[in-house]
Amino acid sequence: MVKVAIFGYGTVGSGVFEVLNKNQEIIQKKLGDELQVKYVLDLRDFENDPVQDVLVHDVEVILNDPEVAIICETMGGVKPAYDFTKRALENGKSVCTSNKELVEKHGAELIKVAKAHNCSYLFEASVGGGIPIIRPLITSLA
Repeated sequence: MVKVAIFGYGTVGSGVFEVLNKNQEIIQKKLGDELQVKYVLDLRDFENDPVQDVLVHDVEVILNDPEVAIICETMGGVKPAYDFTKRALENGKSVCTSNKELVEKHGAELIKVAKAHNCSYLFEASVGGGIPIIRPLITSLA
């Protein structure tokens, strides 16, 4: 089982949470393994929302959990997203982001940190309105 966490439960984070939960069967067939959202990080509480079962307010819970392999960063802005993302990568957790500002200001550095710790920093959701163009460019140009 692949366990993931989501940083932020705003418009994008709640959408990611919903898509991952609604499409579990499809994802499992394509992945060949079950995917589970173990945590969602946000400062707010969300009464009567399914996220409440996995909601945490302390990033350390996620960063120190060896079961979490992938983090989806949907917080926006640079602070604290940069610090959380860099620490996650340093802990060997792959991170995908939709955060344009973070990628613009620190993307090159975060890619290097990911490579140094044998994980991935993926940012396709932050480019071109989320149209999948980065991977085809990299694989076709390679």
